Amino acid sequence: MLFANFIFSIMFIMLAAFSKLVYKICQKCMSVLNILHYPDSRLRIKAKPVKEITNEIKKLVSDMLETMYQAPGIGLAATQVDVHLRVIVIDISEDKSDPLVLINPEIISLDGNQKSDEGCLSVPDFYEPVERAEHVVVRTRTLEGTDIEIDAHELLAVCIQHEMDHLIGKLFVDYLSEMKRSRITKKLLKLQKIEQTG
Repeated sequence: MLFANFIFSIMFIMLAAFSKLVYKICQKCMSVLNILHYPDSRLRIKAKPVKEITNEIKKLVSDMLETMYQAPGIGLAATQVDVHLRVIVIDISEDKSDPLVLINPEIISLDGNQKSDEGCLSVPDFYEPVERAEHVVVRTRTLEGTDIEIDAHELLAVCIQHEMDHLIGKLFVDYLSEMKRSRITKKLLKLQKIEQTG
């Protein structure tokens, strides 16, 4: 009985060590990218079209999804991770099981109006009401290289418009009054200074 308990203890220790090793390996496989924070001037750079869907683009998309999920957020544009290509990832599902990848997206049409609070991974901890189109139709390329159209309403429509703004160097704070934008800028600069000195 004692021998059996000893063997069981050894096996448990080995299993725990193996689990830690697997976790470390998985961490190396997943790349969480650094998200630029407003008012970083790199957020104002206009993104260029993706010419070809290469392995590098697929790796970028994978890393962007991992970064978005960990943040956590529901959308991320390549501009926000200092890659200035027209690539967006979105997932508005509750269980984060329905990722949407938009490559070289273009808005075909938009209509209706809706006003809702928006936040942004590049403007952390700030939420302000922004008016957007309630319905948008977007032509985009998938990661598999297929051209499709997306008919988006409500939250998905807002998210697509928000992320596509990033591709032209625009942020949701640009829709706010100068006073509100100035207040947010000062607070974020103060926090960034504290983080750098801390």
